[in-house]
Parts: sequence; C-alpha cells; structure tokens
Amino acid sequence: MPSILSAMKFKFVFSIAFILVFSTSSISTLKMSTNNLQVLEGKWHVVLTNFPLWLKGNKINPTFNYKVAEKNNTIGLIDVVEYTQNNKTKSIKGFDKPTNEENTTFKWRGKGLLSIASSKWGILHHERAEKWAIIYFEKTVFTPKGYDVICREKQPSEAIMKHIKEKLIELKIEDLTRL
Repeated sequence: MPSILSAMKFKFVFSIAFILVFSTSSISTLKMSTNNLQVLEGKWHVVLTNFPLWLKGNKINPTFNYKVAEKNNTIGLIDVVEYTQNNKTKSIKGFDKPTNEENTTFKWRGKGLLSIASSKWGILHHERAEKWAIIYFEKTVFTPKGYDVICREKQPSEAIMKHIKEKLIELKIEDLTRL
C-alpha cells in the first residue's frame, strides 16, 4: 500500500511541477516579447526621412501608430500610417510581424487591398529617454531602401535633434530631410 501511495504522490507532484514549469515559461516568454513591443506602442512622428512618399510634398505630417496585438498566433504590431493629403487624413494599415527574438526587425504586410504588399523594416537605434528612434526599411518593388527618424514629439527640441544628428553621423546615415 505505501508504494502505491508513493507512486501516486510522485505522479501528482510531477504533474504539478510539469504544469508550473511549462505554463510559467510560456507566460514569461509572452511577457518578454510584448514588453519589447510595448515601448513602440502609440504615435510616432516622422521628423527626418529620405522616403520619397514624404518628400514629394503632397503627403504631409506622417505618423506611425502602433498597437500590440495578436494575429494568426503571432504577437506583433497593428501598424497604421497616417498622413495629410488635400487637407484630409489618409491611412495605410498593416501588421508588423517580428522576425527576431529582440523584436527589432519586422515584416510588414498590408491590410485590405494592400494585403499583397509587404516590406521589411527594423530599428537601428532607440533612445527611450528622449523618445526617438532611427528605423530603416528595405527596398521593395514599390519603394527604395531608406531611413526614417521617428519621435514621440512632432517638433523635438534642438538638444534632441543634436543627439539624433550625432547618432546619424555615427551610423553613417546621410541625406535625410527634416519634415
């Protein structure tokens, strides 16, 4: 009788340990990945760029608006690009799927009619304290490769702009236009 009780206790303890280990590891992995994405949530203003769409002059005040979400069992970012054209707000919607564990590189896929379009982009540098980042985007069939500097504030201070320019020089990124 004691051996049956011991075996049952062992199975019970093993089952509880198994559940705790695997459920905790799943939760902490999810928290880790969403925490990295959460710092990107919200509105970002494009303040410097070499992207032709923003430089033509008919599409102004571009912003990137991110929200952490799950799509097809993948945690990523709902991505809404907004801009003004002819005094009307327009938007481009898609989903950014992380392509590395650090959540610093992404594959964007458009929504609706743009679902056939995709692009790859990433974060080269992120200054959390000053609330700005340098991102790159790879060449696609429709767009050249390039860079954007995004900031939480539409008009960053001169001190922040100085730090941005220093980082651009360090990264050997040239010829960006201030919007």
